[in-house]
Amino acid sequence: MEITKIYKPDEVAQAAKEIQLGELIAFPTETVYGLGADATNEKAVRRVFQAKGRPADNPLNVTVCSTAMVERFVGEINEWGQKLIKQFWPGPLTLIFKTLPHALAPVVTGGLPTAAFRMPDNQVTLKMIELAGTPIVGPSANSSGKPSPTTAEHVFHDMEGKIAGIVDDGPTAVGVESTIIDLSGDTPVIIRPGAISTKEIEDVLGTRVLLKDSKDAAPAAKYKHYNPDAQVLMVNDQDWDQVDQWLKDQDQKVAVMATDKVLASLSNAELQFSLGQDVQSASKEFFAGIRHLDNDEHAKMILVQKFPTTGLGEAYMNRLEKASGNQTWGLE
Repeated sequence: MEITKIYKPDEVAQAAKEIQLGELIAFPTETVYGLGADATNEKAVRRVFQAKGRPADNPLNVTVCSTAMVERFVGEINEWGQKLIKQFWPGPLTLIFKTLPHALAPVVTGGLPTAAFRMPDNQVTLKMIELAGTPIVGPSANSSGKPSPTTAEHVFHDMEGKIAGIVDDGPTAVGVESTIIDLSGDTPVIIRPGAISTKEIEDVLGTRVLLKDSKDAAPAAKYKHYNPDAQVLMVNDQDWDQVDQWLKDQDQKVAVMATDKVLASLSNAELQFSLGQDVQSASKEFFAGIRHLDNDEHAKMILVQKFPTTGLGEAYMNRLEKASGNQTWGLE
């Protein structure tokens, strides 16, 4: 077991050196923490799969600090890509392009003729990539299938002894992962909803985009995600009064994740986690709440507030539906 070092933002040059040496470094972004390794070093990339316990055929995204890094692997960026990069990079948008033949090892692409690229809105990580002189793979820095990490502490919980270091830049600002859009075909297709909404993308492209849950086109799309040990159930707004009465009769440890307004209306919810005031704060706190209630409080069941699937609610509900297996609370 190796010692996992914590790097401060001003120690990013040391972290970049570790990347050059083929080591694994967890890094901050505006969405969640990523697990980085030199994307051109096949041996290092294989260690990412080992550290996460990730299936070997599950492709990885590639994190860059410039569009020039993308062009090394795809050649010319198409018009859709240019428009989205101009509007949203650096930011929480991952773009899938066709790659040049043999540009990336199959271990990165999962054997697909495409790859997913992102430039995160975090100056510490962009500096690390620049100093390393190479793009890095960037899946979330958690054990595969578990909630994504939004703090360095979350990463340490899952990755201690498995990776060389973690660059700690505090809690992430957005809290849900990037939107993934496939630009490799005849029509733009959103593979995973995220921090940038479908409408925002359509406004920039001037065209409708498809929303599809592909099994192979995007990193991680075909595997189970956000899967805590506790049972997670979604709660409809009109059911909170019934939930409150139901909680009185429960012997098992039941937790509630909801906005301050909802929590204030409950008399029998002893174990609570605040999602703040709205869907924006709820999205930021979602993974942290699931991790806290599951790992620290050892709740057996977590009841979580639903939001409308508009704007950021699209991404929030995508994560909640996956964590809950699309199961909603209800009286039998």
